[in-house]
Amino acid sequence: MSYKIEAKVVYISFYIETFIYLIVIYITILLNTMEQEKPYKLMSREERGKLLLKRVKIEKTSEGWKVQSSSGNGFYFVKFNGHEPKCDCPDCRMRHQKCKHIYAVELYIKQEIDNKGKISQTKGIKVRYSQDWKAYDKSQTNEKFYFLKLLRELCDFAEQPEYKFGRPPIPISDLIFGSVLKVYSTFSLRRFISDLEIAKQMNLIDSKPCYASIGHFLQREEITDILKSLIQISSTPLREVESSFAIDSSGFSTSRFARYYSYKHQKDIKYKIWIKAHLMSGVKTNIITSVEVTEGVANDSPQLPRLVQESSKHFALSEVICDRAYLSKDNFKVIAEHGATAFIPFKSNSNPRSHSKGTSSLWKKMYYYFMYKHDEFKQHYHKRSNAETVFHMIKTKFKDNLRSKSKTAQINELLLKILCHNICVVIQEMNELGIRGEFLIEEKQQ
Repeated sequence: MSYKIEAKVVYISFYIETFIYLIVIYITILLNTMEQEKPYKLMSREERGKLLLKRVKIEKTSEGWKVQSSSGNGFYFVKFNGHEPKCDCPDCRMRHQKCKHIYAVELYIKQEIDNKGKISQTKGIKVRYSQDWKAYDKSQTNEKFYFLKLLRELCDFAEQPEYKFGRPPIPISDLIFGSVLKVYSTFSLRRFISDLEIAKQMNLIDSKPCYASIGHFLQREEITDILKSLIQISSTPLREVESSFAIDSSGFSTSRFARYYSYKHQKDIKYKIWIKAHLMSGVKTNIITSVEVTEGVANDSPQLPRLVQESSKHFALSEVICDRAYLSKDNFKVIAEHGATAFIPFKSNSNPRSHSKGTSSLWKKMYYYFMYKHDEFKQHYHKRSNAETVFHMIKTKFKDNLRSKSKTAQINELLLKILCHNICVVIQEMNELGIRGEFLIEEKQQ
């Protein structure tokens, strides 16, 4: 008897669930059939553009974007005049504002652009660069001789602090020479002392500091600005060669650790601290013109104004290429103030409207340039890959980790790696381009 009652309960519950499911389907179909399309005359031009995109064919031609008319009897062309898009339809010519054809083209382009600001249907082309092997071989086989000579000349730009009292200190130029040579050798403090002894015998330094003096010297905060200044001076032999620059950042691992308490795992978790180098480099020779060092979690965009300002002291900037991490109205403005053009890809959710004073026209112009002249934009933007090459050169030659223990010493060690890189680039271009390895300290005339 109980078995029959349980079977009836199961059948009844099944019928109830089926009945509810059918009611939901019926209501959904009823709502869809009752939904009426908005009258065409009440639609905005943006809504008409969305509707037009679904109904007509849009294609890119040499004259612009070819949009079929809604009636199907002809075509209209949407072109970019250098500042904003224009259409040859009567509506756009009379109102001097966006028509439905412009909105349709912009929606069509946005469908092809992903969140990284790239055209999804565009196939990448591998660019190959020729190598002057004769100049390369000469630079590599004689690099250390050139390096010691250029380093000695560069260290002479460091001003010796005024002597006040006590034992006469080791000349700061000799301490910088030893610090740079230590990083260049990639040896430990004790193992590189023999290289310093060779430099002393070659009369490149006046006195040979011990390994402890070099280690203590790297922990001094006041030499950070000196090293940044020497990096800028080391780039001056190429001031007539470089005019296009790329900005990027990359991290370097350290020996410092931090910890936090995880409530999920109920224990302390340790993680390694790393610092980040923000570089501005020339795209032809990979010379570094300015640098900023921050914590690893620091944002990239706020570092751009300082990098551009420092590089403009010695170089004439024509274009600055960055990835979308540096996309901001202020960065466009800063680059324009220094006489250069910014090539920064826009995101898929970017729009030409701007509420910032003094930047609306520039932001709008570059937005439409990126949208309607994307092929031309890519010809400039592909140079940004040279910034990745710069970090690859530094990390493969001088290691991607920092041996120093304290934060100040790690920052100074990273700056020394960059200084070594610049000297090596100058050596290469002395043999390839025939430049004179002469360092200059005067600033470019504005």
